[in-house]
Amino acid sequence: MTLSTEAVLALAPDDASAKAAKGLLAPAKWPTLGFSDEAVWGECQGSGSKPYQTQVDLAGPVFRCSCPSRKFPCKHGLALMLLRAQSGASFTAAAPPPWVAEWIASRRDKAEKKEARAAEPVAAPDPAAAAKRDAQRWKRIEAGVQELARWLDDQTQRGLAALGSEQQQAWGAMAARMVDAQAPGLGQRLTQAAELIGVGEGWPARLLDRLGRLQLIVDAVPRRESLSPATLADLRIALGWPQDREGLLADGELIGDHWLVLGQCTDERDAKLVERHVWLQGRASGRRALLLDYSHGGRGFETGWVSGSERAAVLCFYPGHASQRALVAELLADAPASTQPATEPPDEWHRMAQQIAANPWQPLLPMVWAEAIPTRHGDQWWLRLDAAPQALPMQLATQEAWQLMAHSGGAPLRVFGEWDGEQFAPLTAWASGAAAGSAPVWTLAGVRA
Repeated sequence: MTLSTEAVLALAPDDASAKAAKGLLAPAKWPTLGFSDEAVWGECQGSGSKPYQTQVDLAGPVFRCSCPSRKFPCKHGLALMLLRAQSGASFTAAAPPPWVAEWIASRRDKAEKKEARAAEPVAAPDPAAAAKRDAQRWKRIEAGVQELARWLDDQTQRGLAALGSEQQQAWGAMAARMVDAQAPGLGQRLTQAAELIGVGEGWPARLLDRLGRLQLIVDAVPRRESLSPATLADLRIALGWPQDREGLLADGELIGDHWLVLGQCTDERDAKLVERHVWLQGRASGRRALLLDYSHGGRGFETGWVSGSERAAVLCFYPGHASQRALVAELLADAPASTQPATEPPDEWHRMAQQIAANPWQPLLPMVWAEAIPTRHGDQWWLRLDAAPQALPMQLATQEAWQLMAHSGGAPLRVFGEWDGEQFAPLTAWASGAAAGSAPVWTLAGVRA
């Protein structure tokens, strides 16, 4: 596997890493460069006497380096792959040295053990024990929801406009109580709602909308036995109820397709937890999917999903109405590249209305605008839609917004991003009229704070 320069840079955790990697492309900095069918490796001379040993397992790609950086991949791994993409003749075809061979062998050994465990017969679940655990969890959630309902009544009776930053601590305490009640989804929604207090013009109206959606969940919990299976599944997801992977793979909706990577982003949840969104669209099915992953302590993510690229895979979708979240059931490594034209999705406004009507608790909706121009008015960035006399407020850091505007140059772009009901967060942009699966001209870089 050989990645293009653009694909390698898309793997950078932030702009600083990409810039640092470009500064390591001088051949003199790499006394050793080698490759095999499985891996690429090199030794990069740093400030110390011993060079850093950098290696990439091409099956992922997966990076490893002896440097102390906590970024993943580090600048040395990025530089190694950039050299491979730009100066392939500098690499020597050879058997991997011991420090590479041992790592590759350990990865293969772990993969084989994982497959062996997966092939072992699974003990039959105990329906009675599972039902008892569910009943206990629902009991705790019901108690927490009753407390939340009283609290929401108190907030609305006092008046939202009277809220200030001093109340945010109390809101955080209530969010923590929801986590204790085994409803972490409610806690997260409360935290996000509290962040709106006093921010921007008309914030009470936006806050009221968030609290209204919370109230809808509160009302649904005691009525759960009358809900349809799909609505109940949506409710469990909104509450933050974990989904058993094995059960999902056994019962979930499976769709095999060539999946276009529309875009991706990483969000920093706290000092040690990073959340990644990878948005896909099936070439034949037109179905959109969200791969949601978490990284703890700088562990890093699977790097095979590159914005603008395409991979053949079978995805398993979570239950619910208009479900978007999915996990990878199988990667079809030997599938030939699809020549079928990508299915054109319905009008984005129509799609959004259908998604919200099916499940009002979805926090994010993916949207693609074929003809859009980034603009700025005062301190606010906007995405002006050529197909309609409309403009969406953009949620984008100033530096990224200027870069997106520079790529546009006043001309329309094809822009993909996330809509949270209030703002549009661009993730990827292509030249207007670019074919599906072509390389984007701009991608969001770094971790969103």
